[in-house]
This record gives sequence, structure tokens and C-alpha cells, in this order.
Amino acid sequence: MSTGRTDTRETGGTPRGTGGINTYKGEERALRADRLGTPGLLLSVLAASAPLMVVAGVMPTVFGVMGIVGQPLLYVILGLVLMLFSVGYAEMSRHVHNAGAFYAYIARGLGPTAGAGASLVALVAYSAMQVGIYGILGFEISGLFATYLDIELRWWIPALVAVGVVGVLGWLKIDLNAKVLGVLLVIECALVVIFDIAAVGKPGPEGLSLHAFNPDTLTGAGLGTALCFCIAAFVGFEQAPVYAEETSRPQIVVSRVMFLAVGYAALFLAISSWALTVAAGPGFIADTSLKEGPGMLFGLTEDRLGTTFTDVLHVLFVTGMFAALLSFHNVVARYAFAMGREGLLPAAFGRTNKASGAPATGSVLQSAVSAVVVLAFALTDDGPVGDPTAPVLHLFTWMGNVGALGVIVLMAAASFAVIAFFVRRGAGRAQAARLVCSGLAGLALLAIAVFTVRDFDVLVGSGPGSVLNWLLPGVIVLALVAGLVYGAVLRSTKPQVHARIGLGNEAFQLEKAAEDTASAPR
Repeated sequence: MSTGRTDTRETGGTPRGTGGINTYKGEERALRADRLGTPGLLLSVLAASAPLMVVAGVMPTVFGVMGIVGQPLLYVILGLVLMLFSVGYAEMSRHVHNAGAFYAYIARGLGPTAGAGASLVALVAYSAMQVGIYGILGFEISGLFATYLDIELRWWIPALVAVGVVGVLGWLKIDLNAKVLGVLLVIECALVVIFDIAAVGKPGPEGLSLHAFNPDTLTGAGLGTALCFCIAAFVGFEQAPVYAEETSRPQIVVSRVMFLAVGYAALFLAISSWALTVAAGPGFIADTSLKEGPGMLFGLTEDRLGTTFTDVLHVLFVTGMFAALLSFHNVVARYAFAMGREGLLPAAFGRTNKASGAPATGSVLQSAVSAVVVLAFALTDDGPVGDPTAPVLHLFTWMGNVGALGVIVLMAAASFAVIAFFVRRGAGRAQAARLVCSGLAGLALLAIAVFTVRDFDVLVGSGPGSVLNWLLPGVIVLALVAGLVYGAVLRSTKPQVHARIGLGNEAFQLEKAAEDTASAPR
């Protein structure tokens, strides 16, 4: 079914030969094309998951706090769910190339008002996840200074330094960021693989056991919260379409990267969590994780690979989190860029850095928000240096889980938006399998979101009856409602802006074509 605008919509609206820079009306409204290939994009999206942070931080929490020994099996199951999600999501990426990704897809499928709601959810969710990582990064660097240099350093000092460094890199071209992310990621993953091999070579008291893959291990009151924790470990793969305008062949590269990222993450996480159960013993892993937390991994590596390896792993733990910060920063800046370009944010956000082509104003916004939140938590920290109950850990836990909930909601909505998008365009048998996959993924993700909200007291450690149990999830609900109201207001007061939501740069191409036609001699 033709809409009369098929060519523009399906090429992303950026004509070849322009280098991706649209200077319509004197403004740079497009990100530079041909800057990323498959390897660079894959490294950028995988870095957001911070593999070592997941292995050292997330996995012990799921084993210990939630008592789920079958965590390796969870990663396999969630990998399959996200593969189903990626089927429709990847197909959508062939038709819509927009740095707004999630909200652009939702706008094109469920309407511009829904897209406006999704845009604010995405901006809040990814910003929350990044700010949370600043907290744990500062805490870990503070610990390294105390351990190796005998210097007491408040966590917020290295956190603010990191805010500044990431902000500067946000101004630079994406090639530099991809290289930084790539080097850190490759080293980090290599060290985790070395540990996995060492754990198999020197198993714990129960030997080389596959008990963690037994479905019977997926029992316990903490299963719902474990699903949220584990799905958050995959976050990053869905960011590939954010960079569609900057890839050489978006119709091919973006979908390829998504499937590679999900497959790699599922395999890497399942094997690494299984290696932890082998090293500690399936019968002991829950108690050991609960007692030692992130220190469990480093204790297991020291027993098998020595002090030097463990020291390097500590450093890579920090650099891996820094890589995740860079990745999230790039994504938030591009969402802000897309929103500014379409009128959801002030027009200044919709312009790029003339020197590098990066979305500079969005980068500044993200850095400013991060600095304000870090300072707010720093002002409440009057305890001793290294205090495990310090506000920095609340910053990481609260913001991380708020962000994870937002991303889960966005993925569920995007799944149903994919169905609506293709059904409205007369999808036939060729698309039927993709739509079924999207529907199954959407239902599964909705179920995970419900589990997450229901058990939010476990996620943030607030206990039953705490105001945080509804206040923190309420951040995402508030962002969604505010976005929907804003979209409705735009529909009645600025219908042209409302109609542009989700179209990205192609809206301006259409405007330019209309003006050229109107001004052409009769």
C-alpha cells in the first residue's frame, strides 16, 4: 500500500551525497551519515550493558537477594523474548530512520500523541540509568583510592569529574567515542571470559554442575524482580536505531547489530552466570552472593587467577562503567536532538555541532542534569568515606531501576506500535510472522513490567509500605502522562508540529520540496 510518501519515509529522508547534513533554512537538522559501520555500532550499543558491572553487581544481587539459582536459564529465556522483540523492531528500522528510535516508532505506529509520551519516557529513563551509573562509578573509584593509595576521596568528586569528561567526549565525533567504547569493552569481556574458563577448570565444592540450567531453580518470591534485573542487563541493543542516521547502510546495519547484540549478550551472560555457580557451587551461590555482593567475583578470581589479575579486574570494573556512561550519554543526546528537531524541545536541541556533527546541545543538557543530580545526592552524604549505606548507593539503585522500568515499558509499547504500523500499511502474509513475534514479545514485556512495579520494594530495598514503592515508578508514569498531555496540547495548538512527531529529518525534506514546488515558475 502506497502512502504517496514511501520513498522519503523509507530512506530516512536524508538524500545521498549530502553527507547527512541538512542545512534547510540555515540549520543543521541531520546527524552526519556514513560515520558508523557494523563493528562501531555494535561496540557502541554493547558498551551500554557494561558486562563486568552486570557480572560483578547484578548477578550477585539476583543470586543472593532474590535467591534465584537458575539465573543462567533466565538469560536464555529473556534472550529469546528479546529476539522476538527484535524481529519486528528490526523490520521497523528499515522503514524509519530517526535518532528518536523508540518514540519515533511509537509515533509512527500508535500516533504522534503517543510518540510525545514515549519521548519523555525515553529521555527520563535513559537519563536515570546514566546518572545512576555515575554514583556507583564514583563509589568504586573512591574505593580504589582508599585501597591502593590510602587516600580518602568522597565519591562525588570522581563522579563529577566523570560528568565533565563524558560531556567533553559528547562534543566530539562519534568515531572517537566508538573507539573508546570498543577498546574498553573488548578488554573487559576478555577478562570475564578468562574467569569463566578458570572457573570451569577449577570448579567449586560441587564440581562441574549444570544445576543452574534446571527449570526447578526458577522458583521463589524474587522471580519477578529477577526478571527486571536480568532484562536490564541487556539494555543497549535497542539503542541501535538511535544511530540509524549515522550509519552507512541503515536498512542492513541496524537490524544486523540488534540481533548480534542480543545473541552475544544472552550467550555471554548465561555462560558467565553459570561460571559463577560452578566456582562457588550451586548450593552455596545464594548465601555467598548475599554475604559478599560484588566482592564475590573478585574473591573467586583471586583464588584462581591471582592478585594481579584481580587488581586489573577492579580497574576494568571502573572503565566498563565509564564505557556505559559514554554510551548512555550519546543516546540521551540524540533523543534530545530528535525532540528538538521535531519541536518537542526548543529548536536549539535540534542542531548539531558544526565541527563534529554531534548533537551538542543535547550533550550539554545531559551533562547539566547529571551534575545537578550528583550534587543533590552529595549534599545528603555526611557519613564516613566508603560507607556502604551512603546516598551514592541509593542513587545507583533508585535511578537504575527507574530507568529499567521505563525501557521495559518503551519496548512493550514499541512492539504493539510495530503491529499497528504494518497493519495500517496493508501488511500481508509476508509480515504475518513478524507481527506475531512482536505481539508475543509485547505481552511478555508487559508482564515483566507488571512484576517490576509489584515488587519495586524488593528492587530498591525500601520494604513494604514505603512511599518509594509508588514514588519511584511514578516518575515513569508522570513522564508518560506529561508527554501525552503535551502531545494533546500540540495537536490542538500547533497541528503542524504535532504532525511532525516521529518523522525526523524527512519532515523538513518534505517542507523543502513543497516550498520548491510552490516557488517554481509556472
